[in-house]
Amino acid sequence: MCASWAGELEVEFVKKNQQTILSRSYAVAPWKIQRALYPEGDEVCHGILLHTAGGLVGGDRLSAKIHLQSNAQALLTTATASKIYRSNGEESQQNIHIRLDEGASLEWFPQETIAFAEAKYRQITRIDLAPSATFTMWEIVRFGRTARGEKFLGGNWRSHTEVWRNEMPLWIDRQYLNGHIETLQSPNGLNGYAIAASFVFVGATVEPEIITQTRLAWDEGQYQGTAGVTRSLAGLVCRYCGDSSSDARKWFQEVWQLLRVFYRDRPICVPRVW
Repeated sequence: MCASWAGELEVEFVKKNQQTILSRSYAVAPWKIQRALYPEGDEVCHGILLHTAGGLVGGDRLSAKIHLQSNAQALLTTATASKIYRSNGEESQQNIHIRLDEGASLEWFPQETIAFAEAKYRQITRIDLAPSATFTMWEIVRFGRTARGEKFLGGNWRSHTEVWRNEMPLWIDRQYLNGHIETLQSPNGLNGYAIAASFVFVGATVEPEIITQTRLAWDEGQYQGTAGVTRSLAGLVCRYCGDSSSDARKWFQEVWQLLRVFYRDRPICVPRVW
């Protein structure tokens, strides 16, 4: 039996002389962060996270702390898709704490996660926002290695995400999926699809016209699957359920573009690793 990993990651971004820089980077394997990139100029720093072990097995424990100081802007993604392997009986876990100071903006866009059959996984993400900070994220999860005809049977998936501001919750999302065929086929589960994905923007009031344009982008895109858009108290939430991670990402990128232009007056810049 392979020893489990206890990976740690700490990164901090600070804005100096109109440039966002990676001021602190600490990683314990299997976490690794590659060098800072500036494909859209000095103001936004792009960072690429790497899981050197290739995926999580039962018993693995990963933790990450991400801090953006005042007015820093960063985009974080992953170098490859993440894999949650079949469990040896133990649960693998990931805990992420993100803190954004005044005027900071983080875009957290990991690539697709693939949960193998019989995987057992739990993730907890907490985001603390200063009054003028904004947070944008997506999560695209494929349940089962569908290219092999595999279904997500025998395992379980738990996800708990919270966004707070001034000790008040802005958005709390809890997900639990049991790997039973009835759940996978149920309208209250995956409804027969393999992918569940979410796009979340939190920290500012979203105008009704953005909601309308987001729904229109889905309708005009002729994407496969089902989707929904909800305007929250301080942002929006988009949900996708289907069989194409490409469709989820394309739609999410359209939503990202709408929000980027409206709130930052800046078009999106797709990371080169995608």
